[in-house]
Amino acid sequence: MSNNIEARPGGPPRVLVSLATYNEAENLEPLIDSIRFYAPDAAILVTDDNSPDGTGEIADHLAERLKNIHVIHRRGKLGLGTAILGAFEFAIKNDFDFLLNMDADFSHPPRFIPSLLAGMANNDVMIGSRYIPGGGVEGEFNLKRKFMSTGINMYARTFLGLRTRDNSGSYRCYRVSKLAQMDLKKIRSRGYSFMEEILFWCKQVGCKFGETPILFENRRAGISKINSREAAMALWIIFRLGLGRLAGRV
Repeated sequence: MSNNIEARPGGPPRVLVSLATYNEAENLEPLIDSIRFYAPDAAILVTDDNSPDGTGEIADHLAERLKNIHVIHRRGKLGLGTAILGAFEFAIKNDFDFLLNMDADFSHPPRFIPSLLAGMANNDVMIGSRYIPGGGVEGEFNLKRKFMSTGINMYARTFLGLRTRDNSGSYRCYRVSKLAQMDLKKIRSRGYSFMEEILFWCKQVGCKFGETPILFENRRAGISKINSREAAMALWIIFRLGLGRLAGRV
């Protein structure tokens, strides 16, 4: 795998896998085992929002037992966007080359990690895409979730000038040196719209984008955290960014 991606002098790129968790006690340990199978040298950062089911304590035990596991404990549910922003800052501060973000519920199968990393040879952002040939959704994907996902992708492409097909999924790899060029304080989103907004800012710093097909799977345990209120807020934030772009204020 390291032969296919840009290497830093003296060794392969340093990869950080970011997992934002809230009530993922049943998923966390098997997920980390699977990540390590496909990316044995990657460090893993778990950002837990004070999960009442003990996910944070499980993460601490794993960090004690396994190498290169890092844990951030937050006081409560502060939003997916802030968790990923914290991972960006951690990656920049600790001199990682790539930051690979994925959901902690097995909806993003770790078997696609090698393809995401391989794509970083020619790109600054690699997206695990459901909406290009070879990608898709396995299992139940109800009409409401399908409408939210496909609708917000079309909306983001229109208002933010994005050409990528899957702008709402969080299974992605970023070049950390490009993240370091951004003013992360400008990012407004804290929830669902973060995924679209960060692509907008990546575009502003000249990132080259790639997509690789993935199959999105239903979570193995626990319940989904997606809700209509967050989707509505996403539409509003994207609309405001789009107006700013069209008015030349970005």
